[in-house]
Amino acid sequence: MLISQGIQFSYPEGKPFQFPDFTCNEREQMLLLGQSGTGKTTLLHLLAGLLRPTGGKLEIAGSSMMDLSSAKMDKFRGEHIGIIFQTAHFIDSLRVEDNLIMPQFLTGRKIDRSKAKDILGRLNLAHKANSFTSQLSVGEQQRVAIARALINDPKLILADEPTSALDDSNARGVIHLLKEQAELTGASLIIVTHDQRLKDEFAKSVVL
Repeated sequence: MLISQGIQFSYPEGKPFQFPDFTCNEREQMLLLGQSGTGKTTLLHLLAGLLRPTGGKLEIAGSSMMDLSSAKMDKFRGEHIGIIFQTAHFIDSLRVEDNLIMPQFLTGRKIDRSKAKDILGRLNLAHKANSFTSQLSVGEQQRVAIARALINDPKLILADEPTSALDDSNARGVIHLLKEQAELTGASLIIVTHDQRLKDEFAKSVVL
């Protein structure tokens, strides 16, 4: 599913990052662990195609991320990658269900509200479909962000620090939810985090 070899990246006038090699197989679930300053979020943005590596090899689902134009990368991301950011980014003027179908609209897919309702139901949020995201609790917003990442049946789910602000009980709940939904959809799952509590939850981890 994903091959990362010799990936490098530099911000203008910033320190260069060189990331360890790793692979993530189909349906595999893994952690990328690192403390502050190790480039965790930068790596997630590279894996998602939001940034382009300055060197190395990065392949997802058999496609080289280095060779795709910006337009093709946007299309590829919408079709194959689901991203759960540390801070959820919603369109505040839209209701929950409309926020969910936005990825379908942006990738030119047929709008499927029944699918949006089904995912909300799986995450115990069916009753919030017509609410505005500003009316949701932090935990509900997090589940909506997971639902939105799943709407286009991604082959790869990327999550950025999903438990960093949560206590032990809620952290376990979010991780179990992510793992369960990845299994249900047959997706690979990569979580980028500094949260050492998660090590026992995953058989595979890479330290940055």
